[in-house]
Amino acid sequence: MRTGLLIGSNGGIAQALIVELFQSGTVGHLHTVSRSANDLTAGPLSEYRSKITHHTINSQNESEVIDFVAACHTQDIKFDYVISTVGVLHQQVSDNVTLKPEKRLEDIDPVALAEYFAINTIVPAIWLKHLLKILPKSRAVIAFFSARVGSIEDNRLGGWYGYRASKSALNMLIKNASIEYQRRNKHSILISYHPGTVATGLSKPFQANVKPGKLFTPEFTAQCLIKQLHAAEVEQSPYYVDWDGQKIPW
Repeated sequence: MRTGLLIGSNGGIAQALIVELFQSGTVGHLHTVSRSANDLTAGPLSEYRSKITHHTINSQNESEVIDFVAACHTQDIKFDYVISTVGVLHQQVSDNVTLKPEKRLEDIDPVALAEYFAINTIVPAIWLKHLLKILPKSRAVIAFFSARVGSIEDNRLGGWYGYRASKSALNMLIKNASIEYQRRNKHSILISYHPGTVATGLSKPFQANVKPGKLFTPEFTAQCLIKQLHAAEVEQSPYYVDWDGQKIPW
C-alpha cells in the first residue's frame, strides 16, 4: 500500500487532490498537514475518513516539522508521494501590510516581500530539508506547487515582484535539492508544478482576465497533477512542468 503526504490540505485544490489520490488508487493511506483541522465529516471526504491521518502543523515553525518527521521515522512511516500546495499571492498580513501583486517597483514593500518568501519559499525549504528522512528507498515523488511566472527565462511582462521572485527562488531550491536528493536517495523525483489558473480564492481577483477555457476546476487540476506523478521518471528529475505536462524553462 502506497502512502501519501499532502502539505497544505485545506484549500480547494487540496480537497480535490485528496479525493483524486484515493479514487485513482494512487495511495491507500494519506497523511494531511495544515495549520487547522480538516473537516472530514461531510462532503466527498467523509468516504475516506478512515484512510486519512491529519496533523495540525504550522509549517513556518521548523520545530513542528521536525517533531512530525521524527514521529514518522519512529513509526517507520515512509511517503511514496509528497505534495505541497502551500503558497500565497494575496493576503491581509496585518492592519498595515497587504500582500498583492506589485505593478511597479515603487509598490515593493519589504515586509510584504519577506512574507512572500516566508510562505512560498522558506516553507518548502523546511520540508525539503527534512523529507529525506521519511522517503522510501524505492521510487518517491515530491511535487511543490510553483507557477509559470516563477520562470526567469519566460518573464516578458514584469510586475508581481514578490510573487515572481519567491516562486523563482522555490524553483532554484527544487533544482538544487534534486542534485543532493539523487545522491542521497537515487529513486526520488522532484517536481515544480504549475497548475494553471484554478477557480480558487488565490486566483479570484484575477479570474476576469483569464482566457476562455483556461480557468480550471480544482478537480481537473488534481487529475492533471496525478497524471504527472505517475508519468515522472527518475532520470528526468527535476521537472518544471505545467498542468498539461509541458516543460517550462527554468
